[in-house]
Amino acid sequence: MNKQNQNTKNNFSFQRNVAIIGVLLFVGKLVAWRLTNSDAIFSDAMESIVNIIAAFLGLYSLYLASKPRDEDHPYGHGKVEFITSGIEGALVIFAGIIIIGQAIVSLLNKNILDRIDYGIFIVAITAVVNYVLGYLSFKKGKTENSLVLKSSGKHLMADTVTTLGVVASLLVVYFTKIYWIDSLVAILFGLYIIFVGYKIVRKSLSGIMDEANPDMLRKLSSFLNEHRKPTWIDLHNTKIQQHGSHLHLDAHLTLPWYFELREAHKEMEELVKLIAKNSDRNIEFNFHMDDCKSFSCEICQVENCSARQHQFIKKITWDEKNISQVQKHSLKN
Repeated sequence: MNKQNQNTKNNFSFQRNVAIIGVLLFVGKLVAWRLTNSDAIFSDAMESIVNIIAAFLGLYSLYLASKPRDEDHPYGHGKVEFITSGIEGALVIFAGIIIIGQAIVSLLNKNILDRIDYGIFIVAITAVVNYVLGYLSFKKGKTENSLVLKSSGKHLMADTVTTLGVVASLLVVYFTKIYWIDSLVAILFGLYIIFVGYKIVRKSLSGIMDEANPDMLRKLSSFLNEHRKPTWIDLHNTKIQQHGSHLHLDAHLTLPWYFELREAHKEMEELVKLIAKNSDRNIEFNFHMDDCKSFSCEICQVENCSARQHQFIKKITWDEKNISQVQKHSLKN
């Protein structure tokens, strides 16, 4: 089993454990709700249902993402992570709306809470477990470059904030007997949950739409500037797509026009291997070789070039903007 398959298997096992623990935490919150009659705890329990659904969606997406590419999916199945992440974000927003709605109902009905101490103890335990699980999920997601694990981790940690808000409101109610405080805190954290859900949805949409990632392009251009060869006259029309934990890199490399095909291909392979060797992710490359033009002489650093038509004037430092521009580099653009 290769490293990529092993990582996928580990991610799947981890997400399965998240789903199982999510079910147990949901049951614990339901018990706390039945004991206390707290609408805030009930809202938190309903938010846990979203955790469970999201966890199983994550399992399914990790299963699909692990499948090799085929005739119908030449780039693989990795983009399913963006779809399930978007669904999870939408569910988070929906949970926030439920929390706010239930809190308003609680305010209107003036509910009286019972056995608050038991509720505080049970809900506090679920908060600790949720946070630890969320932190581990987010950390593993960053290590494995898994959007599913990262969004799941953010969701669980956001749920922890909500649960702590419930605990705080229960503590205040326990000592003051001012029951509407419980509902007010629930409304505030419901708004926070909606904001977190929006960010998850926004991130998933950017992946589905292949939105440009300036940070990736910035890191790539900075790295290549340090290892750039004079014969690599310019790098343009660079695009990076994310497919699950994989990346797809398109770019045009401008080389001296008089290079033979074998020599030009060797230069391109050298650049590809340089990027692949220094990346922590699997990358599929699609490089196109362009020949230099007369205006390229002004930025070309090849010394003693017998085909030079203009004097060298200035070196163009690669950055996230010029390596992504469509045209070859020149002093005019």
